[in-house]
Amino acid sequence: MKLAEYIIPDNVLFGLEVSSKAEALQLMSANASVLTGVPVEIILNALQRRESLGSTGIGQGIAIPHTRIGGIEKPIGLLARLKKPIDFESIDDMPVDIVFVLLTPDQEPNRHLNVLACFARKLRSPGALQQMRAANDSQSLYACFVAEP
Repeated sequence: MKLAEYIIPDNVLFGLEVSSKAEALQLMSANASVLTGVPVEIILNALQRRESLGSTGIGQGIAIPHTRIGGIEKPIGLLARLKKPIDFESIDDMPVDIVFVLLTPDQEPNRHLNVLACFARKLRSPGALQQMRAANDSQSLYACFVAEP
């Protein structure tokens, strides 16, 4: 499984200016709506429901909001590097500057686990996180994100 299967360069938001978790989820839901044709309210409500179960801030400045969505046929990812880190109620209480939103089809309840595991492996590879934070634009951030270890 490769991350490039779930994200394209157009799905990368570089220097996203937000001041809160709610604003980040709103803007990323709006972008996802354009990509999927699913109304923004449906995506945002689903992500907010998932966050109400526990923050998807996994530590080290990373959050992975994810949910299943009806009306899409394949998993879709959006990656954002925030202009300034925000509080995301992460497990390590560190502010978040990298957000990967993953939407998966309703019919595939466990598929998101494979993609999340792939992303987690990526972050464990030497220097991957530092390279993502050092990227100068959306193209270089995308290249860092999808590069094979």
